[in-house]
Amino acid sequence: MLRTILISPDIEFANHLEEAVTSFGRMAVLKKVHSYPDASELLRLIRAYAPQVVFLGLESVGQAAQVAEWIQRDAPGVQIVMTHRTCDPQLLLEAMRMGIREFISLPVTRESLWEMQERLEDQIKRRPPTSGATDLLFAFLPAKPGVGCSTIAVNTSAALSRQPDTKSLLIDFDLSSGIVRFMLKLQNHYSVVDACERASTLDDEIWPQLVSHRGEWDILDAGNLQPNIRVEGLQVRYLLEFCRRQYKVICVDLSGNLERYSQEVMHEAKRIFLVTTPEVPSLHLAREKCAYLQSLDLLDRVALLVNRVNRKNPITTPQIEQLLGVSVAGAFPNDYVAVQDALQEGTVVNPGTDLGKQFEALARSLLGAPEGKEATKPARRSLAEYLSIFPGRLGLAEGKKSSI
Repeated sequence: MLRTILISPDIEFANHLEEAVTSFGRMAVLKKVHSYPDASELLRLIRAYAPQVVFLGLESVGQAAQVAEWIQRDAPGVQIVMTHRTCDPQLLLEAMRMGIREFISLPVTRESLWEMQERLEDQIKRRPPTSGATDLLFAFLPAKPGVGCSTIAVNTSAALSRQPDTKSLLIDFDLSSGIVRFMLKLQNHYSVVDACERASTLDDEIWPQLVSHRGEWDILDAGNLQPNIRVEGLQVRYLLEFCRRQYKVICVDLSGNLERYSQEVMHEAKRIFLVTTPEVPSLHLAREKCAYLQSLDLLDRVALLVNRVNRKNPITTPQIEQLLGVSVAGAFPNDYVAVQDALQEGTVVNPGTDLGKQFEALARSLLGAPEGKEATKPARRSLAEYLSIFPGRLGLAEGKKSSI
């Protein structure tokens, strides 16, 4: 079924066309607009509804030509069908000058819609529409409860929103113990479950009610404790498709329980950040999750984020990389005071602290900005001294076991 939007100042004709298209059954009118939008409004419509076809009224030739130009520039592949009550030869000529080859007028018959639909589908197959969907979707997965995964996801997402021209979304997909609402003292009555239930019909009118707004940063929290509620993979895909068209970057905080919907998110993610601390129990479970993610063919997307690092940690970051066989994308100092201050205020960690600066550095790296790499300090103890705990590299590909 072709997804369409209808733009026409002629309300009566627009209603008649919508009724005819709907009864035809092979096209769906997702949105009807009774005035010519400006460039920014049109872009919001394209991103919100991802139409394959735009029915565009020729009541004002000049305004219609401007809208057609914006569609052709900002949404290549979206097919345009000019509409008018009459099939006036001069209007047909104007449409051809705009590069538009499809025109529909009264009477709107099933036969004319059928022929037009076949031509449109052929063009769409040749040149699929693009609607500016981002690929910057990052999943944050805890190795075990309590490693600070939500703290890292929240603050990284907020740091991303502070970068130039970066609208950021944080989704809390931990339905069993999501804590983002508490951390940020959010009051929204809606949650990610509500968004999933409406995933196939999301638009630019419903969405602002579902999320909490903080400048260029939007948050979709997990709501109240709902351990028995699960969402379907198709709902997750529809939700993420919608979000990709609305935001430059999306961060998803997962529970660590590897639910079906969490796996769906990870399959959609560009990178999966496995959050651990430099402690043996956490590293053991990080290894187990790496092995499972490899079974899903996702290990090549995994990078480690090591939390609560300090000079007294006996296992260093380079050793963790060697032991787990996965690269470390970021290491965060143990700053209990900064985290507690943020919790009390219902905000994020102060960007001026050492911990806040690490979140900023990670955010810039996710957007492709180069980061200077600090020289690695020599380990205080040799790696061989840990081999009784970690027998060599994890050897995931060889199926080796560890005594962690």
